Amino acid sequence: MTFLLPSADGVADEVARRLPQATILRYEEGGYRLDEVDFYCLPYMGNGSSIAMIAQLPRLRVLQSLSSGVDNVLGSVPDQVTFCNGIGLHHEEGTAELAVTLILGSLKRLPAFALHQSQRHWHHLRTDSLDGKRVLLVGHGRIGQMIERRIAPFGVRITRASRTARDGVAPLSQLPRLAADADILVVCIALTPDTAGLINGAVLAALPVVNVARGAIVDAAALAEHLADGRLWAALDVTDVEPLPADRPEWALPNVLITPHVGGDTVVFAQRAPGFVAEQAERYLTGQPLANIVKLPAR
Repeated sequence: MTFLLPSADGVADEVARRLPQATILRYEEGGYRLDEVDFYCLPYMGNGSSIAMIAQLPRLRVLQSLSSGVDNVLGSVPDQVTFCNGIGLHHEEGTAELAVTLILGSLKRLPAFALHQSQRHWHHLRTDSLDGKRVLLVGHGRIGQMIERRIAPFGVRITRASRTARDGVAPLSQLPRLAADADILVVCIALTPDTAGLINGAVLAALPVVNVARGAIVDAAALAEHLADGRLWAALDVTDVEPLPADRPEWALPNVLITPHVGGDTVVFAQRAPGFVAEQAERYLTGQPLANIVKLPAR
């Protein structure tokens, strides 16, 4: 069997070590025959060309993503392919940690202080506190729950909204009302056709935003408008589009904190990824059930 794998973080090397009988092709090297590939692991945070390559693999039977969120890949998965994601590789924990960091960094005016430091300028500013803030979590899956556990000790009051309403979690139809009663909104919901543009102008008019989910969930034009008038602050690990173009106004606004989609990319992830892919490759090679299946082959 032939495995097409990323070299980054030692993924290809670990699979080669564990499965010396397999044929290992390294994604970054190129020059390989695409019609021989049975198992393809997408490079982590790869560009569109890595997804486009899926259509050029006629023998493909297993597609492995190293990300938890796979909304950008699902539409490209052929019928005969089993598709697996990377849940359990520390994405959720890393993203939750970043969400808390972005909230605190914004409240504590860290971007302003970093700018003053670069100018060697001592300028005292009064900052805000997370204590007592009303935080609305939009999305209450694994990431939302981990964010809640991490911010609860700061004395916040938490409300929740999600696609699946349940005890303590409101439906998305109540989002405008919930936003009007919140101080901070954290976007941690999956991107689907139903959630694209979910955080629109009516929601944004109410409160600051921290987005660690997908950029397209937030109406980019409405966000830019509210940021430009200075009433709103935002902390964004994801944008619509990515990378954020250099001419976008968000870069220069003092009320915006931007990180380049790094929430799930941690040292822990890099340590776990090679072993996980090797285990998946071994399961496939020996006919065992795969882990983290998102989509099974069509019957």
